[in-house]
Amino acid sequence: MLSRLKGRLVPRFLVLTKPYLSSDKSFVAWGLLALLVGLMLANTAVGVLVVRQTGEFTTALAQRDSERYWTSIYYSIALIVLGVPIYGLYYFVRDRLTVHWREWMTGFYMKKYFANRAFYKLAYMPNIDNPDQRITQDIDSFTSRSIYFLLIFIETLLQLIAYSGLLWFISKTLVVFLLIYAVVGTLVTWLVFGRPLVGLNFFQLRKEADFRFGLVRLRENAESIAFYNGESQEHQILSTRLTDVVANYKRLIGWQFFLNIFQYGFTTAIVVIPGVILAPGVMSGALEPGTVTEAVGAFSAVFSALNVIVNKFDLLSVFAAGVGRLDRFVKVLDKASFVDEDNPSPVKEEITTVEDSHVAFDHVTLETPDGKRTLVRDMSLAIENGEGLMIVGASGGGKSSLLRAFAGLWRSGDGTVTRPPLDQMLFLPQRPYLIIGTLREQLLYPCQKEGITNERLQEVLEFVNLPKLVERCGGLDISADWGKVLSLGEQQRLAVARVIIAERPFVILDEATSALDEENEARIYDALQKSDATVISISHRPQVAKYHTHVLQVLGDEKWNLITSEEYLNSEMASKAGASDGSEPPVS
Repeated sequence: MLSRLKGRLVPRFLVLTKPYLSSDKSFVAWGLLALLVGLMLANTAVGVLVVRQTGEFTTALAQRDSERYWTSIYYSIALIVLGVPIYGLYYFVRDRLTVHWREWMTGFYMKKYFANRAFYKLAYMPNIDNPDQRITQDIDSFTSRSIYFLLIFIETLLQLIAYSGLLWFISKTLVVFLLIYAVVGTLVTWLVFGRPLVGLNFFQLRKEADFRFGLVRLRENAESIAFYNGESQEHQILSTRLTDVVANYKRLIGWQFFLNIFQYGFTTAIVVIPGVILAPGVMSGALEPGTVTEAVGAFSAVFSALNVIVNKFDLLSVFAAGVGRLDRFVKVLDKASFVDEDNPSPVKEEITTVEDSHVAFDHVTLETPDGKRTLVRDMSLAIENGEGLMIVGASGGGKSSLLRAFAGLWRSGDGTVTRPPLDQMLFLPQRPYLIIGTLREQLLYPCQKEGITNERLQEVLEFVNLPKLVERCGGLDISADWGKVLSLGEQQRLAVARVIIAERPFVILDEATSALDEENEARIYDALQKSDATVISISHRPQVAKYHTHVLQVLGDEKWNLITSEEYLNSEMASKAGASDGSEPPVS
């Protein structure tokens, strides 16, 4: 188990700490750490002197030496007065270092999380669960416990140096016994309790995160669940996750129970050991009575230093599990974001994306990210500026997946996708994304254009048939839970308002008007057509085709077909006519 600690925990710890200690903010870290070591040295020196004085005034009491006793007491009081501010400042500096490290580390990995849409790619990596929890709780735990254990080990070294000399001067036999006793205790702890506790703590962190994520999903989808009357099933799902949490925790506390018994018996014995070993010397007069008190204090300090692993093993096992989770997350994040300075080569992606002023698919074969299914094969088409493309097909056939390939989100497959830069395009999904912010920020998202007046925003809202929205919400600068305030149709109209305000030359709509009536939908598409924007749409409504020049039919079984919008509308009319007279519709 000890070799496992060295082989896994230490390298992982060094990988996670290296970026911070080599960053442009490292001077703060090293400065605070140096101050902490200095305060620790001062605190240890005060502790040694206090221990010496306990022996001094105990001997004075035994000898009824009043002057010697009160001199020692006054000296002890002076040491305590000196030690209290040192002690308080030590913990203040420790907490400041912890907060500074957490702030830097969280910002560092958040930057990677957003780089090259890593946050999106992680959703398709099943070996990484709850990335939000790893960025928040795991980093917080890692920084605080890293500082905690680092200082404990430094303090351990200082205690060994300071108190071992004092103890060696009192009794060499006591030092030898202490070393043997500490080694045996450490070996028993590692060999018996090590592997089970680390593993159980790792799974406890994961199961707790899964349970918390289920509760978050319940809150975010409360209305849908209520409409489905699905609370019974949701309750059952969460109860199952809670059962997993509790079952693992029961196994954990079972092992912890035996560890606590061992730790208590092992550490309590040190109260009597110095007295037993030193008693003959005191009885013979070779040692003063206060020497036993002094030896007990020094023995306890050295014993605590040598048995830091035994005493802190429960916390160390939790820390090791957290480091493992965070290390796995960081490695996958580096792979997804392609910003790992030590390994800058990107993951192999077969579909090539080329930025240009037009839209084209050149011999594109698109697969799902896991490579288990091919959606379309050898597709080639080109759309000139000002033209439009409507994508139709059965649900699940790969229509939205083509848009993901177009945006560069999915690249499994082959071929070349040519598209404008992302800052010239605006994607509208079926369920619009509503940010945390004001109504003004909703309308300006994501481009945040400057100089847009209130009158212009109101004019756009009136165009998308939301004339009373500002008045209803209390103003443009009012924040609200917009997903609950607005219906799906209002959310879609708000998203279209973003398009009009942004004035992007390329607009991609993934059933973005599905919740609108035909009149509002026609009004919006007519406005997009007049703006000369190149529009790519997914829609199940045939009448939308008249606002596009071409229609891409995703037929399933890797097949596709590109026709003009006129051909598509004529085909739809013929199908309806055939259905009305009872004949079979023509096959495309």
